[in-house]
Amino acid sequence: MGAVRRVVSYLGLGDGDQYDEPYDYDEYEDEWMPASERAARRWGSGGDPARIIMIRPRKYSDALIVGQHFRDGQAVIMDVAGMSMAEATRMVDFAAGLTYGCEGRIERIADKVFLLAPADVEITNT
Repeated sequence: MGAVRRVVSYLGLGDGDQYDEPYDYDEYEDEWMPASERAARRWGSGGDPARIIMIRPRKYSDALIVGQHFRDGQAVIMDVAGMSMAEATRMVDFAAGLTYGCEGRIERIADKVFLLAPADVEITNT
């Protein structure tokens, strides 16, 4: 009997053997899928044509609009040229976190212009 179980038993807080059942990993095996596939299913298109949204934020609070469109599965072109350097940096940091969290990508396509692409959008350079 381990030290923690002895203390639990001594204090009368419960049966120390309640967690000795083996965990059945096979029960959840069919539900596992790569995170990129989960993201593609969540934000995948339902037959609608793909859309690219162009956003020119003026202040950091416009990040909500960027996030809403991106989470809806739309590619977003974000032009931060009209923002101060400090706010533009915050906006790009936000966009990088957003794309990372949703398993998408962020690419700089011009000076102060960024493409936020969902997981199911492929970006190629030619």
